[in-house]
Amino acid sequence: MIHNIPLVIRKMIFLAAAFLCMFSFMDAPKALALGFLLSVFVQHPFRQYTGRLTHYLLQFSVVGLGFGMNLYEALKVGREGFLFTVCSIFFTLLAGIFIGKVLHNDRKTSALISSGTAICGGSAIAAISPIIKADENEISVALACVFILNSIALFLFPAVGQWLNMSQHQFGLWAAVAIHDTSSVVGAAGKFGNEALQIATTVKLERALWIIPVSFIFALIYKREGQKKIKIPYFIFLFVLAILLSNYIPFLDQVSPYINVVAKKGLVLTLFLIGANLSIEAVRKVGAKVLVQGVLLWLLISVASLSVILGFA
Repeated sequence: MIHNIPLVIRKMIFLAAAFLCMFSFMDAPKALALGFLLSVFVQHPFRQYTGRLTHYLLQFSVVGLGFGMNLYEALKVGREGFLFTVCSIFFTLLAGIFIGKVLHNDRKTSALISSGTAICGGSAIAAISPIIKADENEISVALACVFILNSIALFLFPAVGQWLNMSQHQFGLWAAVAIHDTSSVVGAAGKFGNEALQIATTVKLERALWIIPVSFIFALIYKREGQKKIKIPYFIFLFVLAILLSNYIPFLDQVSPYINVVAKKGLVLTLFLIGANLSIEAVRKVGAKVLVQGVLLWLLISVASLSVILGFA
């Protein structure tokens, strides 16, 4: 780590790096790596501000991707992926809890990692944690574990998809099922191709809606009084609205491609901010057994879903 860099210089370096994310040569994996390297060697000068910004920028980018999508193709993908989504979610939850018990991991941390892997990474962890009364340490460990694997997937999945000569449809479906966070799902699929991006985004957001029933299941399991309100990912409905508007309002046919380009650049910037928010300290918090659980569960759902997709999709 470079020490004693004046704050104003660190801010200038950070802003220059963020500006690079607007160029065509910078894709999501490169942006994530750039952000993390900046965090390690220069230190993040805006850490107290970018957490919330990242949250809203991701939502804006995902909604923007809805413009220009074909409604009937989106409905077709949603129908085709529904049963697969349901089966994979509950398979992952049960497998994660079982692996956690075998490793004697903390029950709540195990539940958070399982739900994060099954549904949508950090968003699922944020939704489930108040329901099971997880403390700050349990939440931070689960988030760090899921994020480490999520970041690896952003680089690994496109390479595996090309090596296996997967179709756009196959890769989009696989990314949506086996990569944790929406940001990396969209980032990996966007690197693979536009059709993969549309399929992955649609299936992943359909998957994210399962936060609601899964939250109720955890509420019943833990049987706590005075539960906090379940965090519903409302931006998903804005994504659906964007698809509807772009399909039924003729004027938007001319504007949608530009909105789509801005949304993709917003996603690249989102991955840069996510990388910049990750610290070495956060990585060190993840214990060996927790990381083993996360890796085993991730490999299990990745290999199982890939086998099903290559066999039937």
